[in-house]
Amino acid sequence: MSHFTPENFQTCTIGLLLGRAALVKDRILDSHLQDYGVTAAQFKVLIIVAQYGVDTPAELCRYLGLDSGSMTRMLDRLEQKDLIARSRCPEDRRQVRVELTGEGQKLADRLPHIGAEAMNELVGVLAADELATLTAILTKVLLNAGDTLTALRVSDK
Repeated sequence: MSHFTPENFQTCTIGLLLGRAALVKDRILDSHLQDYGVTAAQFKVLIIVAQYGVDTPAELCRYLGLDSGSMTRMLDRLEQKDLIARSRCPEDRRQVRVELTGEGQKLADRLPHIGAEAMNELVGVLAADELATLTAILTKVLLNAGDTLTALRVSDK
C-alpha cells in the first residue's frame, strides 16, 4: 500500500521520527551507562556478545550494520577497557574470535538492568497495550523491509 507521493512527502515525518527515536534512545542509554565507562554503541556490542553468543567481528558487523573498520576501532576500545579479548581461531588463523573478559562478564550481567531502566525512561509514557502495538508495528515494518535480524528474533519466539 502506498501512503506517500512526491506531493505529500514533504509533510511525511515517519523517517524523522524513527531516526530521532533511535538517537534519543542512545542518548538515554549513554546517560545510564556513564558510571560504567561505556557508550550506547559499546553496550550494543557487549549485549550481543553476551546474550546472543556472537563471537566474530564479522557477525557483530552484520548485527549492528557497521563496517569492519568501525568495528575494529570499537573492539580496540573495549579491549583497552579490559571488557573483551580477541584471539585467533585455532581452526582458521585468519578468523578472530571475541569473548568477554571477567570484567566484561560482570558488566554484561548488569546490562539487562541498565537497558531496562533506559528503555523504561524512553517508553514509560506508553500504556502496556500501546507498547505492544508499537512493537508489533515496528516488527511488521522491519520484516517487510527484509531485516534479517528481526526475522531471526521473531523465529526464536
